[in-house]
Formats: sequence, C-alpha cells, structure tokens
Amino acid sequence: MKRAIWLLPDMDSTGNWYKPGEVSLEKDVVLPYVPNVQICDKKCLTRALPHRKTLLFFRGRTKRNAGGKIRSKLIAVLQHEEGVIIEEGSIGDEGRSASQKGMRGSIFCLSPAGDTPSSARLFDAIVSGCIPVIVSDELELPFEGLLDYRKVALCVSSSHAIQPGWVMSYLRSVSPLQISGMQFHLAELSKHFQYGSPAQPLGPEDMTWRMIGGKIQSIKLHIRRAQRLVEGSRDVCSCDCRYSNSTLNYKL
Repeated sequence: MKRAIWLLPDMDSTGNWYKPGEVSLEKDVVLPYVPNVQICDKKCLTRALPHRKTLLFFRGRTKRNAGGKIRSKLIAVLQHEEGVIIEEGSIGDEGRSASQKGMRGSIFCLSPAGDTPSSARLFDAIVSGCIPVIVSDELELPFEGLLDYRKVALCVSSSHAIQPGWVMSYLRSVSPLQISGMQFHLAELSKHFQYGSPAQPLGPEDMTWRMIGGKIQSIKLHIRRAQRLVEGSRDVCSCDCRYSNSTLNYKL
C-alpha cells in the first residue's frame, strides 16, 4: 500500500488513521470535503456582500479530540469579543441552515482543526464566500500544487491564535482592499470544490486527475532516475518506488 497513490481527506499525523510512512505529500493526493451548505454562486455572493456585518463567525462543536482541542482555547479568548458570533451546533437540517446563514453574513469564518487537521467547515466557508481563518498547524490543503490558498484564506499559528486579543487585532489589520481581493478570489476558487454529476472541467474530480497525473510523473522520474544511476551517484530520492541500477553483476 505504500506504493499506491492514496486519495485522502488529510494527512493526519496522529497515527489514528494511517500507519507511519504509509502516506506522504510526495505520492498521495488530498481531496476536499463535500460542502454541507448550498453553493453561493457569483450572483449570490454579490447579493450577500452588503449583508456581511459579522467580523468572525464559527458554528460547530467546541470540544474535540487530538488537534481539535485548540477549539476550546479559541472559544475562551474569542467568545466575548465584539463582532464575533460563536455557536455550538452539529450537522442536521437546522444546523446546515444556521451555518449557511452565518457564513453568508460574515466576512471571516473561523476554521480550526477538528479530530483531524481538516474539517468540512473550511470548504463550507469557501463556497459561502466567507474568508477562512485557518487555525490548524498540521493541515494539508487539497490541490495545493494547483491553487494558491494565500489569495483566499488567512493561516494563523495556534500559538498566536490563543493569545487574548491577537486574532481580533490581526483581522482588523486586514484592509478593505485585501478583503475585497480575497472575496473576489473566493468566487473564482469555489468551482474547484463543487462535486457534480457529470463532473465539470476544473471541478474537484478534474483537479484530482490533474494532481494524480503530476504524482505519476514525479514517481516515474524517481524510478527512471534510480534505474540509470550507478554506484557513487548522488541519491536525492525519498520515494519507496525506486529501483536501483546495479552494474555489479552485469556481464559484458
């Protein structure tokens, strides 16, 4: 299985899901979750823009395991801040509706780690036009070889985020021009996370095959390079799929 290309929701490093050395960014592909909320298209985003009055929104379970323990610490420093809405909630029709309404009415959406580094909330925020504030130090993002998340999200270290007042000062330092630019790019990026039947060009299915194609090229590079190298050549390959070129027993 180490030599297979895995399609994964994240690169969980806790050991709860994958064995050590079983998955890696070098050969595997991270996929986005299916959004739990309805897609807010460009017309929807334009209509929602003047109604984004909340600075920072979060709805979900505030107590999680593993890396998700950061949530309770974040809630403690954020819940009484002006311009912040934090709601305890879970998945269900009412929960989805409340999350959708809250995200479409907010500028920023808090996206902390869950039981694993990733969370569907991140993709709910993206398709809602709400700028994600990612607090998940070990998160690996889908299709990052093709997409630049710096254009649409803010990534904050956990050590900074749990300092009283730090997150709010940081968010208030983001200029209106930066916010407008990120909202524009969110509208463009959203299509990459909309699963469909049939699959659409540049949708997540198409992006997955593009990423797999890139992984295959990388694997072929390592294999073919290893097959031609001779003793004393520089070894820069960390891929388990390599096969060495041994000339010791070659007969002329």
